[in-house]
Amino acid sequence: MLRGFAPPAQPWLAGHRGIDLAAPPGTEVRAAGAGTVGYAGPLAERGVVTVLHADGLRTTYLPVQPSVRHGQTVGRGEAIGVVQDVPGHCPAACLHWGLLRDRLYLDPLLLLGRGQVRLLPVWPAHPGHTGRR
Repeated sequence: MLRGFAPPAQPWLAGHRGIDLAAPPGTEVRAAGAGTVGYAGPLAERGVVTVLHADGLRTTYLPVQPSVRHGQTVGRGEAIGVVQDVPGHCPAACLHWGLLRDRLYLDPLLLLGRGQVRLLPVWPAHPGHTGRR
């Protein structure tokens, strides 16, 4: 991995809303999960593929020369395009992989059982409460 997930403190601030994976131009890109292609085409001078998943998640892949089209059903691991040779995002060629639930960006490594773990605080029990029901 070239660069990890680093979301901004506020949605309008700068941050890194996905991960960058080292991938030379021409590398085949595969869907992280089954779904329907929501977008496949150019955006800001680079190719983008978005896959809508049944669980309300969507994955994004760029810069990618798509081999799929809008509305097409894809399976997990199915080829969706190849990495384009587009300078700018990474110092070397890379694939930027993103994950969203609605408008909230998530760490795509969560799909692989990895990613940032957030621990919740343990609140003290009320006096006289044993924690049993």
